[in-house]
Amino acid sequence: MKPAVHQAAPEFTRRSDDGRTVRLSALRGQWVVLYFFPRAGSADCSIEARRFETALPEFERLNAVVIGVSADTEAHQARFRDTCGLTHPLIPDGDRVLCRAYGVVRGLGGLLGLTARVTFLIDPQGRLAHQHRNANPAGHASAMLQELERRAGMVQAG
Repeated sequence: MKPAVHQAAPEFTRRSDDGRTVRLSALRGQWVVLYFFPRAGSADCSIEARRFETALPEFERLNAVVIGVSADTEAHQARFRDTCGLTHPLIPDGDRVLCRAYGVVRGLGGLLGLTARVTFLIDPQGRLAHQHRNANPAGHASAMLQELERRAGMVQAG
């Protein structure tokens, strides 16, 4: 079942590839950009991850953290981090628990266990504010930044 916008985001506590514990509830008070990508190291994923990395100062200016997730192993994620020069957390989800919780497992009714390219914007109260499916890797980070700017502006104005 896919989580719905305006509902609580599925809670998680996971270890990132660099050993950090990432707990969604600990990020309350901040916006969270949680992006799922199919496979670490592919050309599209490298473009997408690097664009998010480049935009990190802008996301941080808007009180947002960026977290990437794929069904790859911790070792594969770590190689991907090193190759792409990433500093934001990457969560390996080899057991696909997080991918299933967010409804991003695709392929033959989810049996293949492939991860779709989907990004969730989680508001400071822990609710899903926006989801972006089938993103273009080259423009994905900037589209999410624009969405965050729009929503963060609405929160400040309201």
